[in-house]
Amino acid sequence: MSRHFWQISSLIIGLFIAPAMYADVNGEREVLARIIHELQAVESLIDKAQAQADKDSRVRFEYRWLSQDLHQIKDGIQSHLNSPREQPRSFPPLRGDYRR
Repeated sequence: MSRHFWQISSLIIGLFIAPAMYADVNGEREVLARIIHELQAVESLIDKAQAQADKDSRVRFEYRWLSQDLHQIKDGIQSHLNSPREQPRSFPPLRGDYRR
């Protein structure tokens, strides 16, 4: 087959692959934005749970710590959405244990 045929074939294949790769990036960004939105909804639930918590309980759930971790997660996602081509940043570890 001629060199011209292979060049045209490569171009056509590239035209089909490029939008698929672009769509995946956009899809990822949309899902990450949805995660941020869902985490904001979780913050509302945290506030409701905290308002109903037994203040005199010997073992209490630390809602403030949970909120701080969620805020850190949202900030990390938002940072990625704002500048996805930067090198990964390191974040302090999440607390993970919310009992005191």
